[in-house]
Amino acid sequence: MKKTAIVTGGSRGIGFAISLRLAKDGFNIALAGTRPESDCNKNLDTLSAVTGDYLYIQANVASTEDRKRIIDETLNRFGQLDVLVNNAGVAPKVRADLLEMSEESYDYVMNTNAKSVMFLSQLAAQVMLSQSPINGKRGTIINIGSCSAEVASVNRGEYCVSKAGISMLTKLYASRLAAEGIFVHEIRPGVIQTDMTAGVSEKYDRLIKEGIFPIARWGKAEDVADAVSVFAGDNFLYTTGNCIDVDGGFHIKRL
Repeated sequence: MKKTAIVTGGSRGIGFAISLRLAKDGFNIALAGTRPESDCNKNLDTLSAVTGDYLYIQANVASTEDRKRIIDETLNRFGQLDVLVNNAGVAPKVRADLLEMSEESYDYVMNTNAKSVMFLSQLAAQVMLSQSPINGKRGTIINIGSCSAEVASVNRGEYCVSKAGISMLTKLYASRLAAEGIFVHEIRPGVIQTDMTAGVSEKYDRLIKEGIFPIARWGKAEDVADAVSVFAGDNFLYTTGNCIDVDGGFHIKRL
């Protein structure tokens, strides 16, 4: 029986690269996105060419009802849930200094980036717990974090706090679920070439030339998807609660 993966924010950018890679790995794919399905036709056609076993769910992970619907529609279509990839995320609508950040911006970013991970993981774990283990494994939860969990950016503090929260949620769920055969991992991308970074491309082009990244290039969405593929498979059965940096070595402290 084919395994099933949910990928939030799965219709573009890093999320679509993850959806496509897991489809190539043989998963049924349920991808959730905020846009109407008709707006995603180009990427969905690409996904369809790899697998007909996908489901698009228009949903906002910041919504309690939509999170439940993502799980319900996936189970109605595929009957099981083996992997949850918490990828959906937003940046602040306005980059404001920490002393000027609004509560509205904080809530907007935290609800999408962190609160959704807390409660969608809760729903997914409850489903996985009801499933019989295969080779000692009931499921996998993979959280897409960010180097901003460690690197302070005072003009988008709410984003940094949300990603730091994801790191702790990874540890919490890994600790709670390890004995149940559910593994939880964090992938922490660095500077990845996507829509989210398009507006600051000149800044990062300059930093790359200046050598801030040991691997001197932009990260690609496929680099993150490759890491997801490893954790979603069955070759890491004695590790949980860990983080892998997909950042060109940016996390390395250097003199």
